[in-house]
Amino acid sequence: MHSRRSLICASAIAFVSLGVARDVRAQGQADESPFVLDVGFGIDIGLNGNVNSGAIGRLENQATAILPQPYSDVYGTGVQFRIGGGYALNELSELRGVFTFQSADADLVRLGDIGPSSLYAQYSDYQNLSLDLGYRRYMPLESRDLRVFGEATIGIGFIDSINVQLAAPQSNIVFNSTDFYDQTAAFTWGLSAGVVFRVADHVDLSAQGGLRHVSGLAEVDQLVGSGLEDINNDSGRLTFPIVLGVRFRFK
Repeated sequence: MHSRRSLICASAIAFVSLGVARDVRAQGQADESPFVLDVGFGIDIGLNGNVNSGAIGRLENQATAILPQPYSDVYGTGVQFRIGGGYALNELSELRGVFTFQSADADLVRLGDIGPSSLYAQYSDYQNLSLDLGYRRYMPLESRDLRVFGEATIGIGFIDSINVQLAAPQSNIVFNSTDFYDQTAAFTWGLSAGVVFRVADHVDLSAQGGLRHVSGLAEVDQLVGSGLEDINNDSGRLTFPIVLGVRFRFK
């Protein structure tokens, strides 16, 4: 409930900011609306962060050693979809509000050892929907068909719960799907740079890349007392998204 109230507050701040921006926006493009609509699709390249940390303890009453599992090994390169818009304060400045959806399929990985057997894990997919608010600044170039920009965003993301199925073949043991992380409300931030190409009177193509960070996932209490509690620590994720998009400007 608290996370949903945070999202509502962030949305309200965005609308208030746009209302204030209307009053301070410089005049000069009376024939074109200050509002724009953006749609983008790209890839998420994992740079840093672990789905779980390493730990030593007991699982199913057997000595267990868990290895750190980087996001890049478990989920590889994911995909990202964006839809949102902006409000031009003037020729060079723009307020942004964007919904971002991140998704990645999990690979089967060797999680560690349990007793005499190797322990393998199949995680569920990673999915995150966030609302990002930000500011974009364009470079003052003479050409109106090519624009270069830098952008900074912050936001709130909602990450689906992550389950994991465990198997120890040498011990002939399969653990049912385990609640590894609960649904999480996370803090996000991003820094990026890109270019916008004008292809028609009110249509642009865009390309951008940068850094995107999503804070850690929600811990679960099922491992309390096993010595493996620390595997849920430090689960923040840093990616390098590369996004191509279409930008619609209104009359």
